Amino acid sequence: MNKNLISVKRLFLTACCSLALSFGWAAVNDKPFVVPELKQWSGAEGMFAPSGKYIVKGGKQAQEVAQLFAADYHSLVGNSLTPKTGKPSAGDIVLVLKADKQLGAEGYRLNISDVTTITASTVEGLIWGTRTVLQLAEQNRSANYALPKGSAVDVPEYGLRGFMMDCGRKFIPMSYLRSLVKMMSYYKMNTLQIHLNDNGFRQFFGDDWAKTQAAFRLECDTYPGLTAKDGHYTKAEFVELQKLAEQYGVNIIPEIDVPAHSLAFTHYKPEIGSKEYGMDHLDLFNPETYKFVDGLLKEYLEGKSPVFRGKVVHIGTDEYSNAKKEVVEKFRYFTDRYIKYVERYGKQAAVWGALTHAKGDTKVKSQNVIMHCWYNGYAEPREMKRQGYKLVSVPDGLVYIVPAAGYYYDYLNCRNLYNTWTPAQIGEEKFDERDPSILGGMFAVWNDHAGNGITVKDIHHRLFPALQTLSTKCWTGAATSLPYDQFDRLRLRLSEAPAVNEAARWAKGKTLTIEHLRPGQTTGETEVGYGYRVEFGIEGADEAKGTPLFTSDNATFYLADPVDGCLGFEREGYLNKFKYKVEPGKKVTIAITGDNKKTCLYVDGKLREELGPLTIYAMQQKDRTSFQNTDPTAWQPVMYNPTAKMHYQRTLVFPLQKAGSFKSKITDVKVVQGDLIQIYFTPF
Repeated sequence: MNKNLISVKRLFLTACCSLALSFGWAAVNDKPFVVPELKQWSGAEGMFAPSGKYIVKGGKQAQEVAQLFAADYHSLVGNSLTPKTGKPSAGDIVLVLKADKQLGAEGYRLNISDVTTITASTVEGLIWGTRTVLQLAEQNRSANYALPKGSAVDVPEYGLRGFMMDCGRKFIPMSYLRSLVKMMSYYKMNTLQIHLNDNGFRQFFGDDWAKTQAAFRLECDTYPGLTAKDGHYTKAEFVELQKLAEQYGVNIIPEIDVPAHSLAFTHYKPEIGSKEYGMDHLDLFNPETYKFVDGLLKEYLEGKSPVFRGKVVHIGTDEYSNAKKEVVEKFRYFTDRYIKYVERYGKQAAVWGALTHAKGDTKVKSQNVIMHCWYNGYAEPREMKRQGYKLVSVPDGLVYIVPAAGYYYDYLNCRNLYNTWTPAQIGEEKFDERDPSILGGMFAVWNDHAGNGITVKDIHHRLFPALQTLSTKCWTGAATSLPYDQFDRLRLRLSEAPAVNEAARWAKGKTLTIEHLRPGQTTGETEVGYGYRVEFGIEGADEAKGTPLFTSDNATFYLADPVDGCLGFEREGYLNKFKYKVEPGKKVTIAITGDNKKTCLYVDGKLREELGPLTIYAMQQKDRTSFQNTDPTAWQPVMYNPTAKMHYQRTLVFPLQKAGSFKSKITDVKVVQGDLIQIYFTPF
């Protein structure tokens, strides 16, 4: 097309736009994108330009929400919000806490005109309104964080929107749990269940209960020595986590799982273990079992300021044997007893659904009891509704993540969940939307395969897309308006939360370059997440084993690993090595690439080695000699049961925080990261 014609067209379009503005034809703002989607939106014309001032109406609680909002706003966009009194002016943000029956327990109104006003009848609703404003602001960085004018009424379909983390089989650091609270709040998820005890599978540990991994993750004074040595939470820091969650509108549900999944307790006190059904089962016929569980729960429930601060405590009660009627009846007695024990301390009890599996005559309290329905064969949901339980939809075949296990989901099928699921579906059973017996929905991460190389970074990579998707389906229900592909693309524009970047995402186009890397040098960066390439030139020296190139709080990349002196890396106690050493005096160019499946080594531009998932077949003790003589991967962890296998992961979020004390000459360091599709890869 010729240039003159292009110029004429541009002039015509400009004139049309000017006429539209003159005659009041300016475009009305479409519903803006946030996660979860706004329930109701009425667009207006133009954009709100923030003044940097806010006003609060509603007392101390509203002031506290406003202060949190201002701090998060500054963390997210870099600009400050400061308080003012009096009448609002153009560009001000007003937070109002006042009664409004239409908004219920968590709804809010958002009116964006010359002044932006968030109105809610509860603290939770006010918090959720600020999260929406933050998401709108961060998507308009290029326009000085302007907001599209319009109004919204946003009330959730379901009151419980949550996630459960298995901290028993794998220790999840408190720092990540604190980040998780902030992420959940940013996406209006209000329930975090922390599974505090569990154990690995016996077949991976020589079929020996005594050797099988098991842990209780909370500091315990009643039973000294019970607390896990490989990672636990002090009572004080667990209390502080709950206080943080309360600030952000998130309820913490602590879970102590009994009478199955209880190997940590029978390791400590073997006499309360079941000799018939396995030591991961408590002996329900032994009076000492009840004394032990009473003492354990009492420590965290008693007193004016109990360790378990929230309204709900989960007591487990899942997957116990139903082989004999007398066992079933005793299990039902146990369940009823501890529902009432928790209630004695003013808490609401939550249980895993098991009472179809354990069908019997002994009555189990149902009124005001929360039941997590995970598998309909264990608890038929319509029957549980009839009995009076309040149900949480957490169907294993839809929302269970078991990282790298080869069953359930490695990554949730977010497309299918977005298009077809709401909490009204429990397994194959579909209830009416907003059925009063269904409190809401959750998803879960189960760290079944202890020792499979999965790190917290890997868990996060699986968790975050699911969190964004499930938050939408629990808040918006069946009324989503965007096609999934559009949702999936747009969600990547949002942060994990203000001041949270667990995936180590870099801004598009950002690079790190260092001409000469000095020993001990700090880089100004902490780490780079999946989809990266780290390249450097090296003139090798005689490095001592265990010499790092880079370290961070989460990982170490070695120039000479501690065992063989090869290039390699360690994170969370897992050491992975490339079969390559840089010879003293040799000059080469090294590149390391990493994604959520593998870590690769390139030497002088050629792929030298790829460390992807490694399938390790468990062998019986008697077979180990021949196995190690014939299998080239025998230096990897060895297990014992020939029917079991583990998919050992060798991923790395690359550390960059500080250079090690090396002798080699390191030059021309360059770090880049790919686009967000690579960073947040999902297979569906």
